[in-house]
Amino acid sequence: MLSVAALWPKPKGPLSAMVDRRRKSRKGAPSQPPSVPGKDQILEILSRREDRPLRFDEIKRSLRVAATAERTLRRLLEELQREGRIVKTREGRFGLAAKMSLATGRLMAHRDGYGFVVLEEEKEKKPDVYVNAKAMGGAMHGDKVVVRVESARGERGPEGRIVRVLERARTRIVGRFEQAGQHGFVVPRNRRLGQDLFVEKGEAGRARTGDLVVAEITAYPQAQRNPEGKIARVLGKAGDPALDTDAIIAEYDLPSEFPEPVVRQARGVPKDVRPSDIAGRKDLRGLPTVTIDGENARDFDDAVSIRREGDGWRLWVHVADVGHYVPWGCPLDREAFERATSVYFPDRVVPMLPEDLSNGICSLNPRVDRLAFTAEMLFDGKGRRRGASVYKSTIRSDHRMTYKAVRQILVDGDPDLTRKYADFVPAFKEMELLARSLLALRVARGSLDFDLPEPEILLDLRGETTAIVAAERSVAHRIIEEFMLAANETVARHLTERRIPMLYRIHEPPAPEKIEALAELVRPFGYKLAIIGTFKPKALQRLLSASEGKPEERLIHQAALRSLKQARYSEEHLDHFGLASTTYTHFTSPIRRYPDLVVHRILADTLALGNRAVAQLAPLADRLPGIADHSSRRERIAMEAERDVVDAKKAAFMRDKVGQEFGGVITGVTAFGLFVQLDGIFVEGLVHVSSVEDDYYRYEEAAHALVGARRGRVFRLGDPVRVAVSRVNVEDRRVDLKLA
Repeated sequence: MLSVAALWPKPKGPLSAMVDRRRKSRKGAPSQPPSVPGKDQILEILSRREDRPLRFDEIKRSLRVAATAERTLRRLLEELQREGRIVKTREGRFGLAAKMSLATGRLMAHRDGYGFVVLEEEKEKKPDVYVNAKAMGGAMHGDKVVVRVESARGERGPEGRIVRVLERARTRIVGRFEQAGQHGFVVPRNRRLGQDLFVEKGEAGRARTGDLVVAEITAYPQAQRNPEGKIARVLGKAGDPALDTDAIIAEYDLPSEFPEPVVRQARGVPKDVRPSDIAGRKDLRGLPTVTIDGENARDFDDAVSIRREGDGWRLWVHVADVGHYVPWGCPLDREAFERATSVYFPDRVVPMLPEDLSNGICSLNPRVDRLAFTAEMLFDGKGRRRGASVYKSTIRSDHRMTYKAVRQILVDGDPDLTRKYADFVPAFKEMELLARSLLALRVARGSLDFDLPEPEILLDLRGETTAIVAAERSVAHRIIEEFMLAANETVARHLTERRIPMLYRIHEPPAPEKIEALAELVRPFGYKLAIIGTFKPKALQRLLSASEGKPEERLIHQAALRSLKQARYSEEHLDHFGLASTTYTHFTSPIRRYPDLVVHRILADTLALGNRAVAQLAPLADRLPGIADHSSRRERIAMEAERDVVDAKKAAFMRDKVGQEFGGVITGVTAFGLFVQLDGIFVEGLVHVSSVEDDYYRYEEAAHALVGARRGRVFRLGDPVRVAVSRVNVEDRRVDLKLA
């Protein structure tokens, strides 16, 4: 894991102050930083040498780097290694990865022992490298590795051998403990880890056979040896659904507690806004303001205000000024960076910040003064932005509204709620009008809107799943979504126009082969997907709109979503394909996302420095790639952990439904069977091909179908089927089905 110490210096306070301190010599006079090369110059030097990789001193001499800039050169070499563009040999030499048939990437292992290395450089051009079980070299699922490509055209694409592990993905394993004589083994819950962990005599603690345990890894696997470890904690009995969330939190190594220095600093934060905090801020406490969040939300980091002006609107989006209480480099900041995001589970949250801040002074609670950043935007009658400004403010929210309550006012006309919030009913109606205008403009430019229902897990007081229903997505959700998107774009443009280094939220275009596969998939349904030239989001949007309301709608939306790349954070100013936006960032959730907090600090320094901002914030450009990479990685980990808990809750919900029949839709077709999404309860299961006994079935990849060899019966993607639950494995989070 990237250390926060490598990114931020120790002094506390605004970044601008830290930059000022760095630029002063011991006598206080400005000093010029030593001349150092860029990454491109380093790569050019390495590319010139055809005979061998270079030592550090050779690179330094070739680039004429001063001794005072050695540290910077080493950092650039480390970054190039992390990016997979160069490799450091065992002898300490540096060379271009491509010249040595080496590449860097993440190992995605399969439960059967083999795996694929997902390359980190030029992912859209280079396919994953297949690694058979005997060529793993002691690497485990998720590890960052160096792979030597030994065959460019194997049966499964390029094939290679892992020659080095650069970074371990885990320090512990969660699984079922099994006693074996004097020793023991931990069978991992995550089947991708493959090997059981060996536990020496005396290292099992109080663990007994059948216990679900957390084991610390003391020795990583080697070619002919399993990983070794010791039992750190017994969670309970394996298979107990009540332990699902605890097990996955441990499995993903999510932090369960805040370190003492962080707790101490959080407790020392003022409970109320002080007069000195308000100085220099725009006072908006008299402006009618509300928060609109989910029923169970406890922290409120955004609020909105609106006013009709002529045929248009003036909109204010207020976001909690978390940076005021969490300065660069302090214990709170370092811990927030390491976590990078809050992780949300059906029964709890693993927060980025302690509750003293997230539910206290940084939460825009009603009828109390709060510090905020405000994006004030002027829109015409068609929702086009005609002006905007961003500034620090002091606000006071009038009401804590829920999506449900706003929907009941606007859609149902609920008389009780309409009376209760009579002072805001006209504002809610104006919000709806503006949100619809903003949405129409987004759609016109090609922004994608996937109308796929999200599951909501309903729990009883004991944490048992009682139902899995479609999460509500009403006009109230639309209002907040559109307003937050508008605020994010406004802040991104504000900083970009001033040429300030910043973090963008980017979404790269899909790989051509993915779009070609999607075009093949939808062709039998009568849809054409234009893939000539540069692929635009509008072409994909037209496909989504054309399938709306049709039987194949869910299938096409899911397939289109799978064809896209993941959005990520970057210091580069690139487009956001999914939103069809040329300039986008994350600004509106600093309580739960570290990149938003970074953007707040950059914005604060930009406002404070004025015309000096470009020059004084220039050093920030070197720090942002590390923050972007770490934040993107932690976001993916959080998403995987959240998905695994939902899958575990789904399996637990189905364990007493073996034998019951359900309608469903085929959502995936493979050589080994059919994946079926059950109607109404958002659970997916597998109908293994061996359980379909009326014929021998062959897999036709191009048609996304299984076809009976004798009778010609066809099971195709998107077909409705009737199935029965045949088996549920709660531990593996797996539901097996059979055709009814």
